[in-house]
Amino acid sequence: MGRMTSRAPTVGFDLDMTLIDSRPGIRAAFRALSAETGTYIDADLAVTRLGPPLEQELRHWFPEEAIPEVADRYREIYPTYAIEPTLAMPGAREAVAAVHAHGGHAIVVTAKHEPNAKLHLAHLGIEADAVIGSLWAEAKAVALREHEASVYVGDHTGDVRGARTAGALSVAVATGPCDAAELRAAGADVVLAELTEFGAWLDAYAARERG
Repeated sequence: MGRMTSRAPTVGFDLDMTLIDSRPGIRAAFRALSAETGTYIDADLAVTRLGPPLEQELRHWFPEEAIPEVADRYREIYPTYAIEPTLAMPGAREAVAAVHAHGGHAIVVTAKHEPNAKLHLAHLGIEADAVIGSLWAEAKAVALREHEASVYVGDHTGDVRGARTAGALSVAVATGPCDAAELRAAGADVVLAELTEFGAWLDAYAARERG
């Protein structure tokens, strides 16, 4: 599983709480949505469970029939409120650079609305080779297979499932809502405390794969 071939490797990365700390921005966007719709949303609670699709979070606050319209509105106002406050996670730029240093490609596969994901990366100067949005958990395997990713890095048990479904090595970082024990229990092949450890891990992994 997840072996690097002799050609340039492709490494996939999740976005929220893997490459970016989007909590401040998402909190602001939810508060704006709450004010606009007159519907209470506990934005502080919402940002503790990032990872799954937006619609899943909205179901805690809105009736099912309102979800499509409210989700569209959230995505529309998102750039106004969420891009500027969002920060790169420690080691994010360096992790992507490490993949490029090995001659590889770094792609982002995320459940986030793809145009908004691209705005985050551009704003923070994180240079991915491809960005694929609106994929969650096992569905992430579609993009990972298409791009022939041998490794997928994420912070959620859903990311572990996506990697395993794609036959990619699951590298998990314990920087999101799932702790190291949860990530291991879900089947992660490697668990790192944070992305700052990724470069050294990749160097060692690539050396082993070269034999």
